[in-house]
Amino acid sequence: MKNLFHPAWIWAVLLAALTFGPARADDAATARGVIESQIEAFLADDMATAYSFAAPSIKRLYPDQDRFSAMVRRGYQPVYRPGNYAFGRGKIGPDGAGLVQEVLISGPDGADWTALYSLERQPDGSFKINGVQMIKAAAPQT
Repeated sequence: MKNLFHPAWIWAVLLAALTFGPARADDAATARGVIESQIEAFLADDMATAYSFAAPSIKRLYPDQDRFSAMVRRGYQPVYRPGNYAFGRGKIGPDGAGLVQEVLISGPDGADWTALYSLERQPDGSFKINGVQMIKAAAPQT
């Protein structure tokens, strides 16, 4: 397993996935839009836009888009250069402030991954990405 952005998010995302309820349709659609916009920005090498979807906590860890970009390129090719991807389940926290969205991704090498995106609601009501946990799919049994 790999986590994106910060090691503490491994446990937070797993715990959240267990305690969150189903996301409201409008929150889930908003979260999917944020994630898809960031993926499209990565594919276009538009790091300023990709960085704009990061939550303040991520921006504190990676205070400029160059550091953020290097981190993503170095360790998270399935997110940076996905083949196909599809959205799975979305779960919202009991207080409505956080959301976990599952994204099924085919990486550039053809390997399949599940990315668990953790998003947090901002004071203006928008969602920003505050972590991603990558889980490599098991190889098919023959």
